[in-house]
Amino acid sequence: MLKPFFNVVGTASDGKAAVEAEDRLHPDVVILDISMPVMSGIDAAKQMRKQGSKARIVFLTVHEDTDILAAAKAAGGKGYVVKSRLGTDLIPAIQDALAGKDFVSKFSPE
Repeated sequence: MLKPFFNVVGTASDGKAAVEAEDRLHPDVVILDISMPVMSGIDAAKQMRKQGSKARIVFLTVHEDTDILAAAKAAGGKGYVVKSRLGTDLIPAIQDALAGKDFVSKFSPE
């Protein structure tokens, strides 16, 4: 889905691996699932920031929840994409993050 538009430099299967990959690869954008094994996406983003990462972070989530959205933003997230809107929202969210803008999928809070 992303390869026609972006150069995908790596993937990770859990939050800890995502932090390690970001530290090694220094991507412009990191896409994190909030509910990742080993370390949540929010905790991974916090760790990346603590280590000095300048990557723009876009979160993917099934959670349509304003409290989780606030936690994602506090962790440095530029984008918050609800998985039910993945097909329409992910690419615009990445483009906005690269432009320094915030992006939030429309959703009905739980």
